Amino acid sequence: MINEQVALLALSKVQVPQLAVVRQCIEEAGSAKELLENARNLQDIIPEASSRLTAMLSDPSLIGSAEREMEFIAKNGIKLICWGSEDYPCRLAECDDAPLVLHSLGNADLNAKHIVSIVGTRHASEYGKELCANFVADLAKFVPGTLIVSGLAYGIDICAHRAALNAGLPTVGVLAHGLDRIYPGVHRSTAKSMLEQGGLLSEFMSGTNPFPSNFVQRNRIVAGMSDATVVVESASKGGSLITASLANGYSRDCFAFPGRVNDQYSQGCNELVSRNKAALITSAYDFVEAMNWEVATKKKSAEELQTELFPELSPEENAVITALRADSDGLQVNQLVVKLNIPISKLLPLLFEMEMKGYVKAVAGGCYRAMMR
Repeated sequence: MINEQVALLALSKVQVPQLAVVRQCIEEAGSAKELLENARNLQDIIPEASSRLTAMLSDPSLIGSAEREMEFIAKNGIKLICWGSEDYPCRLAECDDAPLVLHSLGNADLNAKHIVSIVGTRHASEYGKELCANFVADLAKFVPGTLIVSGLAYGIDICAHRAALNAGLPTVGVLAHGLDRIYPGVHRSTAKSMLEQGGLLSEFMSGTNPFPSNFVQRNRIVAGMSDATVVVESASKGGSLITASLANGYSRDCFAFPGRVNDQYSQGCNELVSRNKAALITSAYDFVEAMNWEVATKKKSAEELQTELFPELSPEENAVITALRADSDGLQVNQLVVKLNIPISKLLPLLFEMEMKGYVKAVAGGCYRAMMR
């Protein structure tokens, strides 16, 4: 005899075009267990069921693989979250194609009061990384406890996870493979930290490889379990645009940071905004206001921010930081000379010293940019 968890796990392996079909069958049968135990006589329970569906549900290997997976789950401290249970993500449960089961590691509250997905290109620029990090850091001040969701991929994904860890926010990585591995492997240390401050989530059984189609499939979880999706940087095609499209389809809010019109990895964001598929934001405060969330910390004026920049720096050094923060593209040395009225002979050693301390960074075109700290 099998229990409901094993039955749901077995049914999660059934390859049907629409998961809603399997859920409908479960409801009509009364439970996943009843459905599987009577699969050979499925048409007696559900007259409209096709012979192909009957054959798939009658596959004897389904229960065997599910029972082996349950052994792996128990051995590795994984939590199996089943569709219909109280701890299943309530936002995701509203989606027609929500998975029957989720494999979870960590301590994240998947039904947190505020959940935001942050996605973007794997080829993130320094501008995009800083934008993402600043957004998460400010969001932590405005709405503490917000759960940050992304896909643990290169670029914006991993930047969002690391920024959340740095800001003290819980963060969940939704994986395109089983929980028996981490892909890419270079993100293993970050994933380990996330287990103490969030966690990892997957609909796939152990042994599942990170096939390209799985990444598209997992994007629906990233979009569906959140209140809103924020796209930081994206080319005109890519996984982040698929996630944004899914968010729109689920009637979730979608936001995008704009970029320069000639930047390859700003085209996707600009198109989302121009086609009214995403609202334009330039800061975490814009986002929180648009979501109508209660703000724990009011937005500070430029004068307030300037006075509390870095007390360990001199007034001239803080003036440099303020000027550079006002221009996300960075400023050339001669522009800083004009803006700050500082002789170049004094400014150059000042910039060098600040770069060594990690407050500013020299970038292409002879420009300097402020670094987030």
